[in-house]
Formats: sequence, structure tokens, C-alpha cells
Amino acid sequence: MTWEVLSMIGTIAFAVSGAIVAMEEDYDILGVYILGIVTAFGGGAIRNLLIGVPVSALWGQGLFFQIALLSITAVFLFPTNLLRHWQKWGNLFDAIGLSAFAIQGAIYAEKMNHPLSAVIVAAVLTGIGGGIIRDLLAGRKPIVLRAEIYAVWAILAGLMIGLEIAVDSWQLYTLFVIVTGLRVLSYTFDWKLPSRHLGVSQKVHNQKQIGG
Repeated sequence: MTWEVLSMIGTIAFAVSGAIVAMEEDYDILGVYILGIVTAFGGGAIRNLLIGVPVSALWGQGLFFQIALLSITAVFLFPTNLLRHWQKWGNLFDAIGLSAFAIQGAIYAEKMNHPLSAVIVAAVLTGIGGGIIRDLLAGRKPIVLRAEIYAVWAILAGLMIGLEIAVDSWQLYTLFVIVTGLRVLSYTFDWKLPSRHLGVSQKVHNQKQIGG
């Protein structure tokens, strides 16, 4: 029951973030709903494809779809009021969603006896896949791969479960708290991974080489 509540919070957070991005890009109401649903469930759908779970399993999550649709509707109808609360609590809800979804995805793969690499991929796709699809559909560079430490925490969850360090319920809940806390710390203190930036001339040179 506790995992269901955490997953509901994650579903709300991801659906709302998708709807907000759609509205920022001036999408119509259909675009808002599509982007919200894709953000909430896109990562899980891709995960299912890769680890051998029928994609149709998603349709068994009727309650979560209803929650996502209600959340998107609320954002569309009352954007001003909800955005004020989202700016205050949105990052925390997003951290809860990332942690719950990543652990859930890793457990799916682990129960199917997949290797460690598959468990990690399942955790990452479930945790950040929807956000990547959201940004691509909105014509943006995926924020989770560029601006913030985000995917690393999903990888951590996959490692802990794939290596069977977190197995029992209390261990999984402890892992959830740790991953959520690390995500909160990373956006609070603006942690970033090392990156390298190519100059414009170097980019053009590389593109010419790639193009022959």
C-alpha cells in the first residue's frame, strides 16, 4: 500500500510537469493531456518493452491513469493557483516520483532474473524516461541529461537492487529515502556532473568529418 501511495505521488508529479511544459510551449488542450500522460507513463512503457513485460500491462493501472488525468485537468483549469504550489513543492514530489519509479523499475527487472545491466537500465528508464520523452516532444534538450544530477540517482537505485544490497522491505524503504534525499540535495545545492563544451569551430569541424 505504501508503494502505491508513493507511485501515486510520482504519477501526479510527472503528469503535472508534462502538462506545465506543454502549456509553456503553448500546446492546445490535447497536447497538454498527451504530454502529461507520456511523462507519467512513457518511461514505464519503454522499460516494459526492453525487459519483456507486455506493454498492455500499463492498461491495468486504471487508477493511476485516472489520477494522472485529474491532475492534468486541474493544471489546465487552474494554472495560476496550482503553479504557486508547484513552485514550492514540485521538486520534492518529483524527487519522490523519481525514487519510487526507479526502485519499482529495478524490482520488475530483478524479479524477472535479468542481469545487473538490465536492472539498472530498467531503473533509469522508469525514473527518467518520461521526462526525456516530454522534453523531446516539446522540442527541448532533455533537462535530466544536461542541467541536473538526476539519472545518477536512478542508477544508484538500480545498482543497490541489482547487487541485492536492498532486498527486504525495510531496505527498499531506506533506499527510497536515500535516493529521494540525494535528489533533494542535488537541486537544493545545484550539484552538476562534469561536462565539456566544444567551441563553435570545433563543432562545425566534427560535423564535417561525420558527414564525410
